[in-house]
Amino acid sequence: MKNNIDTFPKALPAPSTNNTLITTEHIHSCVEASKKSPRKRIILPLHKSNDSNLHRMLNAMQPGSYIQPHRHMFPPKAESIIVLQGAIYVFIFTADGEISEVHTVAAGGLNLGIDSEPGVFHTFAAIQEDTVLFEVKPGPYNQADDKDFAPWAPAEGDHGAEEYLQQLYEKGRKGAKI
Repeated sequence: MKNNIDTFPKALPAPSTNNTLITTEHIHSCVEASKKSPRKRIILPLHKSNDSNLHRMLNAMQPGSYIQPHRHMFPPKAESIIVLQGAIYVFIFTADGEISEVHTVAAGGLNLGIDSEPGVFHTFAAIQEDTVLFEVKPGPYNQADDKDFAPWAPAEGDHGAEEYLQQLYEKGRKGAKI
C-alpha cells in the first residue's frame, strides 16, 4: 500500500479560464491544501498543460517542507520566484554542496523574490506559516528531467532529509535576516 505522501496530489487542478485573475481565494485554497499535504506544500498551476511553454504557478508552503536541492539543467531552465505572502530562506550551493549564498526573501521585505539562471543548485524553505510564492519557469514539464537533484543531499522522504532541512534552517538563521 502506498503511503500518504505518494497518494496526496502534488498540485491542485489549474483554473479553466483563459484569463485568470489571481485572487485571495486562490491563495486561501492553496494554503489550506498545503496544511493537509504530507509534503507541507502544494502547487496551483495557472498554465493549462504540462506542455505549455511557460509555467506559472502558486506554490503554498508550510515550515518543515523539504525540497531537495536541485538545478534545472537538462534542458536548461531559468526560474523566478516572487513571495506573495510569508517568507523563505533561499539557499544557493556550489556543485559540491557547499552553501555559497543564503537569502531571506519575504513579502513586503527588501528582497521580494529571486531570479536564477539555469544550472544553479538551489532550494528554499518556508520560514513563516502559510507562505505563498508565485513561480515562473519555462515549460514543457517532464518529471523525468525537470530537476537535476543534488547527489550530496538526501531525497525527499529519505532517511536524513528532516535532519538536513534542520541544518539548512540553522544556517539560514545564522546567515540571513528578515
